Amino acid sequence: MAGKLKLGVIGIGTIGNVHLNAYQAGAADRAEVTALCDIVPERMDSVGDRLGVKDRFTDYRDLLKADVDAVLVCTWNNLHREMATGALKAGKHVFLEKPMALNAREAQQIVDAADKSGKVLQIGMVYRQAAEAQLVRQYVRDGVLGQVYHMRVTLLRRRGIPGMGGWFTTKSRSGGGPLIDIGVHYFDISMFMSELWKPTSVSAMTYAKFGCDMKNYNYVGMWAGPPDYKGTFDVEDFATGFVRYGDQASMEFNISWAANTDEGNSIEILGDKGGARLFDGKPLRLYTEFNRNIADIAPQTKDDDRFQLQARSFVAACRGETPPAATGREGLTVMKLIDAVYASGQKGKEVAISI
Repeated sequence: MAGKLKLGVIGIGTIGNVHLNAYQAGAADRAEVTALCDIVPERMDSVGDRLGVKDRFTDYRDLLKADVDAVLVCTWNNLHREMATGALKAGKHVFLEKPMALNAREAQQIVDAADKSGKVLQIGMVYRQAAEAQLVRQYVRDGVLGQVYHMRVTLLRRRGIPGMGGWFTTKSRSGGGPLIDIGVHYFDISMFMSELWKPTSVSAMTYAKFGCDMKNYNYVGMWAGPPDYKGTFDVEDFATGFVRYGDQASMEFNISWAANTDEGNSIEILGDKGGARLFDGKPLRLYTEFNRNIADIAPQTKDDDRFQLQARSFVAACRGETPPAATGREGLTVMKLIDAVYASGQKGKEVAISI
């Protein structure tokens, strides 16, 4: 591909601007944004004027007819399938923000469209760009941790429901609550690091204990707020469960937007030669043995801007230099796991997963 990769961005909200800034700061030498699309013209014009982007559209189908090589889809979750498949059918490479879709059925349609088009499909799993995650994955591959047999995922907000009453808390637009909003990242990165990509069953529960009574929800601040008390809250605010990977391994998880507990994030990976704990606000730690002594090791890592790294990885994939940093088939596996969690919570029993 001669010259810079021409990008079109659909959705100029908060996450759309994060990606725009990442490309400007980290990939401007190899890619340029040449087209924008948003349903709010004033918001789009503000960004377009700042970046000098002339091609602006309020209908994504018009953007797909423009002179762009690749498209970034940064919209409500319920629009992902339509826009991603449309872009792929139009011969564009696609970067698709997480979650991949509302459910695995839609995600499968996106994967099928990508296979048929031969174009790049990369999912926005930005945690994969973390230096400590890359290092743990290499440790797993090198056998440093031995056989990985269990993972523990914790992602707890005490009062962190985003945009209450808006699209985040409306299932028809979002697909669900914290599980599909933030848990999707930790499910993906856990399987990425451990290389356990074949979950076989899950037993889970989901709860809505805070958001369902919107007017009495007590909070300090609200991402994507203020609340719309005339809006909808029909998603969970807490999810917990246990995942089996056949007889090879397991994973437990606790994920919340709101819960009466200490806030805290972490991923723990347990192997028979060593364990790792990361994403808890502290440096990566390995729990192992050295010279027949119990030992803790704190490897030093330098974490560059993850969104800039992700931008460069997508450009490289579109140019055929590297595989996508997070593939559509991996995204589909994550969506199948999320679907199974919701199904298990509704049925009150363990649910099988077919990968």
